[in-house]
Amino acid sequence: MSALPRGLTVRRDAGLYGYERALRRVGLDPIAGVDEAGRGACAGPLVAAAAVLPDGKRGQVPELADSKLLTALARERCYAQVVKRALAWSVVVIDSEECDRLGMHVANVEALRRALARLEVRPAYVLTDGFPVDGLEVPGLAVWKGDRVAACIAAASVIAKVTRDRIMRELHEVYPVYDFETHKGYITPTHSAALEEHGPCAVHRRRFVNVRRALGEPVPDDAGPPSDNYLDNDLTGDLPEELAGLGELADEPMEAESMEVGR
Repeated sequence: MSALPRGLTVRRDAGLYGYERALRRVGLDPIAGVDEAGRGACAGPLVAAAAVLPDGKRGQVPELADSKLLTALARERCYAQVVKRALAWSVVVIDSEECDRLGMHVANVEALRRALARLEVRPAYVLTDGFPVDGLEVPGLAVWKGDRVAACIAAASVIAKVTRDRIMRELHEVYPVYDFETHKGYITPTHSAALEEHGPCAVHRRRFVNVRRALGEPVPDDAGPPSDNYLDNDLTGDLPEELAGLGELADEPMEAESMEVGR
């Protein structure tokens, strides 16, 4: 799952639907995109989604883009259009306890597999965002920044992000002291202060360094200072736009503090 079919190329300026057009030209259709939301958060679920868009104008979704580049209202509008137009779509929610049990990378891969398996239409080809996912039983390609260059991945990204944001707003009603409605479980100064004052709640992920420290549990000696702690070298690839003004991830200790550690 690492290369396009032999002889197939996609121009850099092909636009959001370039991959789908190129794959259809060689008879690979339908095409599914899969993506996730919440991998870098230290609270709340991991959500994965899969989407298959139809060919032609019906598959050209208004406002469709990487979910992180859309406002919350634009994502909701786009979500409504995606689920209306898609040939098939699915969503999978992995709760914080299962994320702790599996570890984030395994949970992420498992969620993407489950989302694909739940599609009512079996795809002929799969596009994934960023890294390959083995065990999908169909050929596919891992696309760097896929949610910005492939429509079906962007559609899956919107479904996953909107679903997770809705869940986090519901969790805010249960645990209002953490302000989940605003930061969606990612580490912000507000979230860090709430963790320090109140300790973790039931939906915090116990494998994360900042959560363990708030619990007073030991962390590995090699965890290092917060600025050196990263999650799978891709701490918050799905950082919500509410946090976009906090600067580059690699330079922000308060984001980097939510490194996952083994038990």
